[in-house]
Amino acid sequence: MNEHEGHRHRLRRRFIENGLDSFDDHNVLELLLFYAMPRRDTNVIAHRLLNAFGSLPGVFDATPAALMSVEGVGESAAVLIHLVPEAARRYFIARSQTGEVLSDSAAAGRYLLPRFLTSREETMYLVCMDAKLKVLDCRELSRGSTTSVNVNVRKIVQLALSQNASAVLMAHNHPGGLAMPSHEDVNVTLRVRQVLAQVGVTLTDHIVVAGDDFVSMADSGLLP
Repeated sequence: MNEHEGHRHRLRRRFIENGLDSFDDHNVLELLLFYAMPRRDTNVIAHRLLNAFGSLPGVFDATPAALMSVEGVGESAAVLIHLVPEAARRYFIARSQTGEVLSDSAAAGRYLLPRFLTSREETMYLVCMDAKLKVLDCRELSRGSTTSVNVNVRKIVQLALSQNASAVLMAHNHPGGLAMPSHEDVNVTLRVRQVLAQVGVTLTDHIVVAGDDFVSMADSGLLP
């Protein structure tokens, strides 16, 4: 085993035995790139990526095109890096399937945050629940630009009725912004709540997400 292969073997064993807790950020990328670059010095490329995007989250949040602009990063490596957060998102969503009870904003936040993990556009979800606030369905309603998303009230009512929901919860994100409801967010939410009430469905909350932070309109007193 040559020195290059020996280093790869040691890094793999270190991960298998101890996980990533003892790894520096460049070691994490170096290990990942082993599987896209079997005969390259991935340490150098890992450092280039961190220098280009500023941090490990910055690397994982970058688009494949942006990743491939870094010297030494080809399509295979870019796809592999981009796959990590997307796979993590699918993993966390799969762990929060129907049947969970969203009895408070903390539970709602835990349930919803993974759905916005890699979103670069403003996206809205509707969670349909039974009378005990157990999740019946969670559906993406719409996807907009980085600053706005269209709200189709009729679609919300139709989805709630199709799921025989007693209550619903809305959620949308502010990519790159703050998890603070705008004046427009509040007005739209109150309009949706009024229409839903006419068909016997309660709007329990509207969660606004930004990164790993979220704000509950109900907890903030915006849904009197």
